[in-house]
Amino acid sequence: MAETIATLPETVEAEVALALAAGLTKLSEYQWRTYTHPASAAGDPEVPNSVAWHRAQERNRFREVEAAVREPNLPDADGMMAVSYSVIEEAAHRIGRVAHLIGDARLVDALVAEVRTEQAAIEAAELGDLSGRARQAVELSRADISPVQVHAADALLYADPLASIGRFTDIDPAAAAVAAARWLYLSAQVAAEAAEVHPVHVVAEADNLEALRVETPTLVLERLCAGESPTAVVVDLIADALAAAEGRVRNPARIIEAAEAIERRLRGDELDEDGLTALTDEFRISCLDPARPAVDLLEDLLDAIRGCRLLYCEEYESGFEEAVRAEADDQRPPVL
Repeated sequence: MAETIATLPETVEAEVALALAAGLTKLSEYQWRTYTHPASAAGDPEVPNSVAWHRAQERNRFREVEAAVREPNLPDADGMMAVSYSVIEEAAHRIGRVAHLIGDARLVDALVAEVRTEQAAIEAAELGDLSGRARQAVELSRADISPVQVHAADALLYADPLASIGRFTDIDPAAAAVAAARWLYLSAQVAAEAAEVHPVHVVAEADNLEALRVETPTLVLERLCAGESPTAVVVDLIADALAAAEGRVRNPARIIEAAEAIERRLRGDELDEDGLTALTDEFRISCLDPARPAVDLLEDLLDAIRGCRLLYCEEYESGFEEAVRAEADDQRPPVL
């Protein structure tokens, strides 16, 4: 929800006002990126010049923002000006330079107050508190998981194993996806026993009853059945998608393996030209939408849980939710 943080003097030109608004927007974007791309998701931040180290350094620039807004770097007598290597710190200096041009001390105080509020929201989101302004985090995808948020989502699914995505509007989608992955695994165990198939195959079987997104939930089930934790699987899939959004590939070996598999099928005459085209057209570096990976994953997992119910109901008229809860009760404490 938009709100007014300050009223500019009437003498301020529209171009200057827009530059100030753009500066605040860009600073917020850079700061929230430290939330979606935390150092903890990239390795050891103590290793100099590593990705994790650079992320940690950028996150530490929060403490420099207020000073940069109040006393920005300005051109000297020769027209030279210091520029920060930190995108967060430099964005704050740009805001400060526009404020300096306007020359209103009360405006600077208002800008500093706004920056503090935004930073407090990010810090709250990092701790799993998505109330107030921090609620905007539910629209983002984070390559790290808040245990507080995971347990909230897990409790929600215990109360309603068939909960729709609309029930998760106050929960971080990545954390909700971890809980949903666990409940998909539980649901697959129940449906597999009823349908006498392997748990990995339940979503594909349910797809014969109603169109479902099969690829991602099946991949999740394969990895969970192989012993990986829901958190490890979800974090890895989201990290792949976030990397793809930046034009990077986290796991080049997977691309090579997929190409080699296609080549083997070609040599074995398993594919004709049309089949090859269809296969390569469907191949994706990430199985999730890079623009919204956590929400995309959550949608697929919740849909797959409903698919498990469809398969279960082919054999039994009712009792799916109770059976899944019983499966969950046998898994205490929950494996997340």
